[in-house]
Amino acid sequence: MSHTETFFAAAAQICNSISFVSIEALASELDRLRERGGRLFLIGVGGSAGNCSHAVNDFRKLCGIEAYSPVDNVSELTARTNDEGWDTVFAVWLELSRLNEKDAILVYSVGGGDAERNISANIVKAVDLAKERSAKVLGIVGRDSGYTARHGDVVVLIPQVNPSWVTPLSEAFQAVVWHCLVSHPALQRRQTKW
Repeated sequence: MSHTETFFAAAAQICNSISFVSIEALASELDRLRERGGRLFLIGVGGSAGNCSHAVNDFRKLCGIEAYSPVDNVSELTARTNDEGWDTVFAVWLELSRLNEKDAILVYSVGGGDAERNISANIVKAVDLAKERSAKVLGIVGRDSGYTARHGDVVVLIPQVNPSWVTPLSEAFQAVVWHCLVSHPALQRRQTKW
């Protein structure tokens, strides 16, 4: 088989083995968030940060959910990184945004953070802050051993079908899952143009 055939076979395997129950639970939680007037804060780094920006648009425009991401303000993000450190950029931003019990964070991450190994400490600190403030912790991640998967309220795990492609498949399926959510009858309020 060619690389392309193998890659798409792996994607098909994920489609067949991902937890539909978890995705439905995430849809229900987002519906409850909107009903209680809560805000959705999306956080991620690397390719997942890019996914956050796109998803903010979709949740706002298609679902009428008040959504934001700290990665969309590169000036503040880099100033805080320079002055205060990378590990606190999300938590400080969420504090300033008055994160509270009506709100939720949605983590897009391959690993989901690891406090012991100091990986994605900014995600770990954001999850901790959300828990302290009784905000919901939601996630779409690629590792069940990560901080988000272990401490989140509703987390969709992208099944790992090929250890060489954890990052590309996890980040690709973040998009597949959020597009499923924004087109979900329980969430979608406005139709897409096409």
